[in-house]
Amino acid sequence: MLYLPDGRYLARGEDGQRVLVVETVAAPSSPRRRRRKPKQVEAGAEPPTLPLTRVTAIRAQEPFESGEDAEGWLAESIASGETIDATVADGIALLNRALHAHAAAGADPLAAERRAEQAVAVRIGHGSGKEVAAGRFTAAREVDARGGASQRGRRDEELRPQERVAAVLGGREQLDACETLVLRARADLDAGRRREAALQLRIALEAMLVELDSALADPDHEKDMAELGQRRGEAGEAANAALRGDLPLDDERNVAELTEICERVLRRRRVLRG
Repeated sequence: MLYLPDGRYLARGEDGQRVLVVETVAAPSSPRRRRRKPKQVEAGAEPPTLPLTRVTAIRAQEPFESGEDAEGWLAESIASGETIDATVADGIALLNRALHAHAAAGADPLAAERRAEQAVAVRIGHGSGKEVAAGRFTAAREVDARGGASQRGRRDEELRPQERVAAVLGGREQLDACETLVLRARADLDAGRRREAALQLRIALEAMLVELDSALADPDHEKDMAELGQRRGEAGEAANAALRGDLPLDDERNVAELTEICERVLRRRRVLRG
C-alpha cells in the first residue's frame, strides 16, 4: 500500500504530460478519530489482509492514431529486456515523483520511494482514455520487473545486504555517514533532482574523505580517494550553483561523475571486505 491519496494526478515535464492514477484496492474502513482500545487477540490468529494500491502511469502526450498503432507500441515495448526496463522505469519515475512531492508536502522524513521489483505485478498495456483514467486497459502484458540478472546473481545481491544488516544490528559493524549521503545523492540524480543531488554530494564527498581515508590498502582505492580530494572543489562549486538555481551542464556532469566515483569506492570496499 502507498501512502498517496487515491486520485488522478496530471504531471508536466520536459517530455510532455503524464497522468498518474492511484486507486486503493480492498481499502479498509476510514480510521476513527479516537484511537481504539486494545482488544483481545486469539493465539494463532492471522493478521488482517493488507490493501493494495494500483498505480497506472499514462503517457498522455502520445495518443495513438489507431488500435494497430497501439498494438505496435505494445509489441515494441515488450520486445526485449531493455525495452521492458525502459518502459517500466518511465512509470516508476512518475510514481516516485509523486511520492517525493507528497513526502515534502506532508513533512514526512520517513516516506520512501519505490522500485519496480517491489510491485506485486507489473503490466504494460494500452487502452481508451476512459479505461486508462480508471486504471484499466484494452490489452496488456504482465512483465518481469526484476531486470536481467540471473537467479544466482540475484541471490548473491540479496545475501550481501543480509549479512551486512546482521552485522550492523549485532553491533559488529556500523554504517558510515557517507554511505547514506551517497545513496541520497544517487536517488536525487536518478529522479532528475539535480540541485538536491549537488547539495547531497557535497557533504557526502566530504564525509567520505574523512571516514574512508586509508580504509583499504588497495591502489585503486587510493587512486579514487585522491581524485575525490582533487575534485572536491568541483563538488563545492556545483553545490553553490545549486543554491543559486539550475545547474550548468558542466556542474551536472561533475556531480554525476563524482557520485559514480563515490559509489565505486563503497562498492569496492564491500567486495574486498567479503
